[in-house]
Amino acid sequence: MNRIFRVNMKDLTCKIEEVPEAWAGLGGRGLTSTIVAAEVPPTCHPLGPNNKLVFAPGLLTGTPAAQSGRMSAGAKSPLTGGIKESNAGGTSAQQFAKLGIKAMIIEDQPEAGKWYELHVNNDGVTFHDASALKGMQNFDVIDAMEAKYNPKIGVCSIGIPGEERLMAANISVKDPDHKIRSHGRGGLGAVMGSKNIKVITIDDSEGKKVEIADKDKFRAAAKVFAKAMLDHPVTGEGLPIYGTNVLINILNEAGGLPTKNFLYGSCEHHDKVSGETMHDVIASRPNGHTKHGCHAGCIIQCSQVYTDDKGEYITSGFEYETVWGLGINCMIESLDDCARIDNAMDNIGIDSIEGAVLIAVAMEAGVIPWGDGKETLRVMNEEIGKATPLGRILGNGTKSVGEAYGLTRVPVVKGQGIPAYDPRSVKGIGITYATSTMGADHTAGYSIATNILQVGGHIDPLQKEGQVELSRNLSIATASVDSTGMCIFIAFPALDIPECLPALIDMINARYGISLTGDDVVELGKYILKTEKAFNDAAGFTNADDRLPEFFEYEPIPPHNVVWDFSGEEIDEFWNF
Repeated sequence: MNRIFRVNMKDLTCKIEEVPEAWAGLGGRGLTSTIVAAEVPPTCHPLGPNNKLVFAPGLLTGTPAAQSGRMSAGAKSPLTGGIKESNAGGTSAQQFAKLGIKAMIIEDQPEAGKWYELHVNNDGVTFHDASALKGMQNFDVIDAMEAKYNPKIGVCSIGIPGEERLMAANISVKDPDHKIRSHGRGGLGAVMGSKNIKVITIDDSEGKKVEIADKDKFRAAAKVFAKAMLDHPVTGEGLPIYGTNVLINILNEAGGLPTKNFLYGSCEHHDKVSGETMHDVIASRPNGHTKHGCHAGCIIQCSQVYTDDKGEYITSGFEYETVWGLGINCMIESLDDCARIDNAMDNIGIDSIEGAVLIAVAMEAGVIPWGDGKETLRVMNEEIGKATPLGRILGNGTKSVGEAYGLTRVPVVKGQGIPAYDPRSVKGIGITYATSTMGADHTAGYSIATNILQVGGHIDPLQKEGQVELSRNLSIATASVDSTGMCIFIAFPALDIPECLPALIDMINARYGISLTGDDVVELGKYILKTEKAFNDAAGFTNADDRLPEFFEYEPIPPHNVVWDFSGEEIDEFWNF
């Protein structure tokens, strides 16, 4: 990857630039955050002309390495007001890598009213009129682009919420089976909409195989790395069999499963929507698949294809956080209803975590009855999906809903909805939520691995001791992993199997002909976090933004009846590195 595509939406040009030396060793999140920090004024309006939307595949994307198909997208977030990186599977990352695109930077805005398709190929970017696509949701856009080009065309698109710049809007990415993956969190779909880009298409037919400096060394390391993925009980057994939704029963047992807008830590009907139940439902139905990869080269296969009892497709990539948000936090007991709502969020282009959390807050406000899956589906399609006045209140995120209805129990950090683990009873993840530069983000430093799954050791989730250090170390490591193009789930074997992390580093070294060490990887993670924090500080954030909502401090959560009991000073120690 040796080219930067710089796209200017004001004059509709694409300049192909050489990669600056300072960016040569970066990829994925490391590169998107570096570019955003260097080129986006921290105080700019995120939907204005000075924000930029950056796409960057990871350092190993496009190679034969297992799990290496992730793309990072970055910008200033309209939801949080801070820096944002969101990564997704699908086909686009590997297509960029084949075309030698280190990053694509989209800047400025066109004249109001006209919508565009950006067509990316080996020669650069061309601009096509996308007026006919305006008002289409994502599945129809994919169909239209496949009809225009061919079934292998890469597609990144927004639905109507993205066109209308709703802050929960995401960027949807076609996967190898014509289904949808998402650059989900932080409102990046609104940023794409603010630049009047309806769809990005990617033609890699003139692309080349990614060059590897030392093929033999790479092949040997890749073999060790893949074996570690398959040997670990989480990535080799739990996730392939039950998907990420295996966590429903586990978190329920631990008392860390947020229920009914974070009122309780366990749920009586948990088994109705559990990973075990979902597996059995999928396996019993025509055309259902319990295993599915979100990108080429995935050997964990934690996704799935969920069909109805007649074999008609409903959804894919039905993740724990989405099932939790709908089935437990919103109290929707029908797994089929949850799947149809997930499909609607894919189609209209709404982050399925933010979407589920905001619906629970709307239920607390009385907008939707608790547990009403049919009404939730209608609201997704007819209100948020069409950006009606009610849809705008909801589609601008959990914080927007709480403010509109005068609620105090609004689970957000830095304006972003809190995902599927209660910070009172899993305290390590609470530190991650509080300190993440991205707003509440479980993937930023996934303490669930050690607090709950006992991967990489064990730290009691109910006790304060060791949680800040755990979150800090995981956050540093995650920032580096997000730069490789690797799936975050490689962290499980990396924490437990001694050969795994060295094999990852060996692959990077063999790919580029360099000699990184483990210390270099740690320093990269620290650099990324400090770069992101500096951007947020310049945007006006203070340590007061690294805090959880007040209600966690005075509402004990059953069954353990614990509260969030970290002081501000204790939380601030996270940044002491």
